[in-house]
Amino acid sequence: MNDSSRGAPQGAGYWGTPEMRAAPAGPAHDVHGAQQTRPMPNVPDVPDAGRDAESRDDRDRDAAHVSGPLFRDEMPQEPMSTPLPPPPQKKRAGRDLRAAIGVGVGLGAVIGVSLFIVKAAFIGVIVAAVVVGLWELTSRLQERKGIRAPLVPLAVGGAAMVIAGYARGPEGAWIAMALTALAVLVRRMTEPPDGYLKDVTAGVFAAFYVPFLATFVALMLRADDGSWRVLTFLLLTVVSDTGAYAVGWRFGTHKLAPRISPGKTREGLLGAVAFAMVAGALCMEFLIDGGAWWQGLLLGLAVAASATLGDLGESMIKRDLGIKDMGTLLPGHGGIMDRLDSLLPTAPVVWLLLVLFVGSG
Repeated sequence: MNDSSRGAPQGAGYWGTPEMRAAPAGPAHDVHGAQQTRPMPNVPDVPDAGRDAESRDDRDRDAAHVSGPLFRDEMPQEPMSTPLPPPPQKKRAGRDLRAAIGVGVGLGAVIGVSLFIVKAAFIGVIVAAVVVGLWELTSRLQERKGIRAPLVPLAVGGAAMVIAGYARGPEGAWIAMALTALAVLVRRMTEPPDGYLKDVTAGVFAAFYVPFLATFVALMLRADDGSWRVLTFLLLTVVSDTGAYAVGWRFGTHKLAPRISPGKTREGLLGAVAFAMVAGALCMEFLIDGGAWWQGLLLGLAVAASATLGDLGESMIKRDLGIKDMGTLLPGHGGIMDRLDSLLPTAPVVWLLLVLFVGSG
């Protein structure tokens, strides 16, 4: 508002001409010309709506000038409604770590007690794991692919394989494996011939994959220091898996096999190798009779490779079946087969290298 908008001071009750009434009203001046520093008091309403609206606007501006900030830039601004970027997401493990740790500790206690107190009790632990693993595998095959691998001959033959391997050595394990395959073929003959070939093929595969590979743990147990050999095998496999998980979770950027297991990285594989080699050197030096640290380095390297391949192998099976886990028996882990995936192919590797390094015992 400029000075030209202000009219000459008038006496009380005089409102001027219509043209003057239409002009914007400014700060009032008394007859002495003293400038008012407060808003003009309200006056009676007049019929002229335009003047009334403009007067209210002037009064608001004057009030803001007197009681508000001194500069326009200091006027309070309404907060911007710009959406904030989402906070960075922390890396999370894909499972319930508390449940996984609790189950792991419980399994470790069962294995430790049975392994060092009564060897036969540990054979029972192997048999139980084999039977449950076969049940999970055959159940998933039937659910997802319609493959009916006969469970009863597989379970009986699998238990026989483990017991025969511990009692009679490798020859007993091979004989039990052959008889189990024959039992699968015969048992499947009692059903219609449709799908016979795929059913018996899956049955023979299951017999080899679960109980036959597990039999090499029983073969390790036969030695005089068998309990320490089995403990070395278990420790190296667990340490390899732990190293792969820890290093891959923290530093992993390059995928190892994205089409098979997107979570595995090359950095994780290097972590598995490093952890397993160090653990292997310590185990061979302090746990195995006649062992040397350099043998442990080779053993750890072989365990890291076989454990990784075993994990990838079961991941391939689960991808073909379209499932995440083989079962739900172990909270935080999945099923028994989800824990045996790296142990099963590692067992014959450790058994063979220990025989080559220190003998069969």
